[in-house]
Amino acid sequence: MSTKNMGGLESPDMASHDSPGHETSYTPVFTGDVRKELDTLLTRYPTKMAALLPALWIIQREHGWVSENGMAEVAEVLDLTPAYVKGVVTFYTMYHQHPVGKYFIQVCTTSPCGVCGAEDVVKAFLQQTKAGELGVTSPDNKYTVIEVECLGACGFATPIMINEEFIESVTPDSVSTILARLP
Repeated sequence: MSTKNMGGLESPDMASHDSPGHETSYTPVFTGDVRKELDTLLTRYPTKMAALLPALWIIQREHGWVSENGMAEVAEVLDLTPAYVKGVVTFYTMYHQHPVGKYFIQVCTTSPCGVCGAEDVVKAFLQQTKAGELGVTSPDNKYTVIEVECLGACGFATPIMINEEFIESVTPDSVSTILARLP
């Protein structure tokens, strides 16, 4: 797998962020080197079930989102039911249940951030990315913007995350500068 600055703003080259609808075919993830990665990961946990969250991260890293087929694959390799895996995926907002843009933008809109103008930050991102609505991917498949309940940085309102990069003290005026530095 080729990546550009994994853990920063870039996504894996093979992630299916461009897919506007549901997946048409599914390529299993836990084969070859990725299966070896999972097997190594499993040695760190007392049970297979305990490795559920990291296994889901692997699926999302490889495909860009966690589809029904991805959930079924995780359930199979960890000896869990697909319903149990889906319950976990639907509980956590960190797992994408549909394709998202290359840049997944999360804006904290909890009360402290709300008082400091988080709604205006959200509006600026929706307008400048042309996503238009929360959870909708922009027409160029580059951006998906969502609100999140807390990013744990109340002293630096308004915080955002773009993929895995945390950015503090975002204002509506700084949105264009943030977006301009994304390739």
